[in-house]
Amino acid sequence: MRMSSMTYYRLTGVIFGLVAFFHLLRLVLGWTVVIGPYNIPVWASLFGLVVAGYLSYLGCVKFGKWI
Repeated sequence: MRMSSMTYYRLTGVIFGLVAFFHLLRLVLGWTVVIGPYNIPVWASLFGLVVAGYLSYLGCVKFGKWI
């Protein structure tokens, strides 16, 4: 089964939207993330929120023509 480009853009937009949502939750709730011996600072989620939110916008609205 082939996926149309419209479906692909919408799917990736929704996935990046979920990633952005969890970054927002981490910022609001102050969740800690530990990868091996490293603690990831909460401010890193601000960067993740902006990048994932923009990619979600591109996938859902701009390229996907989903208004």
